[in-house]
Amino acid sequence: MKLAVMINEGPYQHQSSDSAYNFVKAALDKGHEIFRIFFYHDGVNNATRLTIPPQDDRNVVERWSALAKEHNLDLVVCIAAAQRRGLLDENEAKRNGKTADNIVEGFRISGLGQLIEAGIQADRLVVFGD
Repeated sequence: MKLAVMINEGPYQHQSSDSAYNFVKAALDKGHEIFRIFFYHDGVNNATRLTIPPQDDRNVVERWSALAKEHNLDLVVCIAAAQRRGLLDENEAKRNGKTADNIVEGFRISGLGQLIEAGIQADRLVVFGD
């Protein structure tokens, strides 16, 4: 089965990101295809490389990045939600006159069209968070 996933909550204020990660990992282990993972609303905070969790806590951002690298996953961050929350890749930082970027490896910024495409291409779109 081809799946798409949407995550609407940040990595540490809600269970959604952890649940989505565990779901994606289990789906991959069962042989399902993950077409795309789309981060929307506060979910874009899963993509900031500036997160520094305590040493005895899980690093949600790094887990997503590593999973994307291991399975060649398409992790897409909504551009409008990202800009509202100060999350920028190198291109968006330059385009908006900012001096730094903060997106972690494995994520990319794009628009809602990527979510629409994921919903069309996948057999199921699974949403985590409000």
